[in-house]
Amino acid sequence: MIERAVAADAGEILTLQRAAYVSEAQLYGDPYIPPLVESLEQIRKVIETAVVLKTLDGGRIVGAVRGQLSGTTCLVGRLVVVPDRQGQGLGTALLHALHEAVPEATAFDLFTGHLSGPNLTLYRRLGYRETSRERMDDHLTLVHLRRSPDRSPPPQ
Repeated sequence: MIERAVAADAGEILTLQRAAYVSEAQLYGDPYIPPLVESLEQIRKVIETAVVLKTLDGGRIVGAVRGQLSGTTCLVGRLVVVPDRQGQGLGTALLHALHEAVPEATAFDLFTGHLSGPNLTLYRRLGYRETSRERMDDHLTLVHLRRSPDRSPPPQ
């Protein structure tokens, strides 16, 4: 079940986010990536000002994603799924739900690291196309991707 997150979910989303991003931190050799150092108060504020969706399994939050409208573009961030549920379609379901939750968006933009193969595969499968790369330092290049709502994902 996917629904809007509320401020009371911030603590559980923070825990989920940290668990989900540990592998990314290890992949890039950087324990200080933004999702791992974000505070509880910062997450609470995002929940109050953006579209934050959560997916539940029983009473447990097992995934989340956020979207912030900037003009007519929805900036997608922090797509997270608990490690024991990754690869089961939850990320796909969350992104589809976010696309539906922000119908006024003319595009959806996101970014991920260049070494994050499963993330890149997921985004491309859902119709996101690379728009640019941004070298952050020796070990990280950000890959920026965009999806236009009128672009259907390729057949599976």
